[in-house]
Amino acid sequence: MSITIATSGAAGEAVERVVPQLVRDLVATGITGQDPTLWGPDAEAEASKRLGWTEAVAVSEPLVPQILELRDELRGRGVDHIVLGGMGGSSLAPEVITRTYGVELTVLDSTDPGQVLSALRDRLERTAVVISSKSGSTVETDSQKRVYEKAFRDAGIDPVERIVVVTDPGSPLEESARADGYRVFTADPNVGGRYSALTAFGLVPSGLAGADIAELLEEAQAMELDLAQDSPENPGLVLGAVLAGTQPLKDKIGIVADGTHIVGFPDWAEQLIAESTGKLGKGLLPVVLEKDAPELALDLPDLQVIRLVRDREETREVRHGEVEISGSLGAQFMTWEYAVAVAGRLLGINPFDQPDVESAKVAARGLLDARPEPEPALFTESGIEVRASAGLLDGVPTLERALAALFAELPENGYVSIQAYLDRVAHPEVARLRELVARRVSRPVTFGWGPRFLHSTGQYHKGGPAIGVFLQLTGVPSEDLEIPGRPFTFGELIQAQAAGDASVLAEHGRPVLTLTLTDPAAGLAALRAAIG
Repeated sequence: MSITIATSGAAGEAVERVVPQLVRDLVATGITGQDPTLWGPDAEAEASKRLGWTEAVAVSEPLVPQILELRDELRGRGVDHIVLGGMGGSSLAPEVITRTYGVELTVLDSTDPGQVLSALRDRLERTAVVISSKSGSTVETDSQKRVYEKAFRDAGIDPVERIVVVTDPGSPLEESARADGYRVFTADPNVGGRYSALTAFGLVPSGLAGADIAELLEEAQAMELDLAQDSPENPGLVLGAVLAGTQPLKDKIGIVADGTHIVGFPDWAEQLIAESTGKLGKGLLPVVLEKDAPELALDLPDLQVIRLVRDREETREVRHGEVEISGSLGAQFMTWEYAVAVAGRLLGINPFDQPDVESAKVAARGLLDARPEPEPALFTESGIEVRASAGLLDGVPTLERALAALFAELPENGYVSIQAYLDRVAHPEVARLRELVARRVSRPVTFGWGPRFLHSTGQYHKGGPAIGVFLQLTGVPSEDLEIPGRPFTFGELIQAQAAGDASVLAEHGRPVLTLTLTDPAAGLAALRAAIG
């Protein structure tokens, strides 16, 4: 097998107890045969049109020569820098693929004006842009397409020669892109975004950037027979039992890259797990951890640690209670997709819908239409404007006490979510706040860059268990950027997205502390000191 999994503790017990029942229920052959009844009657309608990922390799193989031909054509014209404008499932898989293969891809998965400007100013004369959106109506990717069209025209370059579109057939984007003469790749519409790694959404940007997408599909194809078998050794069933079969349920899934050759895989798995399982007040919370993460030094009864390793030596003992998994990138994609579908069945939820993702988008659109004055800050300290959901900071006068008030809302089985609506290229150090907060609260802490996490873990935060507290970080752009043909700027868009999400979280009863860093460097220093 291309995937090796070693278990211990509660995970091992779950495998022994759960997998035989999955085998008796013919779950593996049911998934492979695209049986929509596996997740119950409420899920049947959605599942009936979301199981195309099981045959993604066969559907995608004919795309490979087309992608490579376009890559060679672009390179022949001196175009060797690929930018991807996409969100969630449209960007996370290509980022993992290209980083693992060691080829450059600029992933523009933000509406932060600084990050957009940085991409626009980077080798435009040698750049081609992949605009990737399943629905064809994603506001972020539409905005990125508009701004690149203008940049190319201003530079005397025909956008039709430089912009490639990936979308579902029949989407508004396909219709408009074909009418304008753009090169369009369409993907199987029976595959949801988070399951689209091995479709055109994962392959087009990765292949144009230079990744060996033929090898990737071969790795996935090598797993198909193993994953289709109703066998106790089926890695999809084993991993599914690890994720959702422990008793009591370990519903925080700590994913650690520990020597694996695959770069960035936990970020992709984070979306797959959170968006698939976080609904109806249930769910599994994936937490991307470093090898020395504070949580790993604690005995947290609800945390299941899964380590991604390069190779599994049968003689090596697994750390007590942990799981180790190794395998090629294509094999990992396929195995985790099967496993999360299995986990949905075990949890009793529909793993293919995302009922709460749209709420933040609606709220953001409402704010962009109404343009209300920003809520006044409760107070300002060290250049940080402090705001919060109603009642959280009554009588609180300092940043340190504001953080203490937020963390005091953390339940015994809860988690902290840090959501940074900031330029992740200019300020990667913001992500280190995760470790500081984890040491402070001794509970799992997730970190997400906004607005990209809205297309992934945002579903869990609103639809999953009401056990999270939220630290939202926003900024004030030093330079804003107009969006051609739109009555709002990138700066206004990202502010509306942050404010809209905060309002939806508050409506769901989630405590939210919003810190606006008017000076990122000084604000981060003050924030680190206040966290302690």
